[in-house]
Amino acid sequence: MTVQRQRIGRAAEDLVADRLAASSWEIVERNARTRFGELDIVALDGRTLVFVEVKAGRAGSAFGPERPVLGVDRRKQLKVRRLATAWMGERRDVPRYTEIRFDAVGVTFDRNDQVVDFEHLVGAF
Repeated sequence: MTVQRQRIGRAAEDLVADRLAASSWEIVERNARTRFGELDIVALDGRTLVFVEVKAGRAGSAFGPERPVLGVDRRKQLKVRRLATAWMGERRDVPRYTEIRFDAVGVTFDRNDQVVDFEHLVGAF
């Protein structure tokens, strides 16, 4: 992954975490490492434990899907579910929750790094 792609991905994750926190979500962990990989954001939406997958893209890019959120394909969904299971199993301090949900968020930036689209799919998979 290029440095530029890492930078835009980090900016998207920061933006998503800030928006979730502003909406009264509790951010439990960011870039949560498990033995299988990394989860972007783990948060509490009320009493629902939410695993949030963030995808970033550039407007007008010839590469990748038309909308960044479409990058959360079936293979990625299965991976996030496996990571979530590992995350819960590896932690003794998992917050109290009544439900589990998987959300996907796509953030599109223009060439000047300004956000031109923000798409949050609640219960995406």
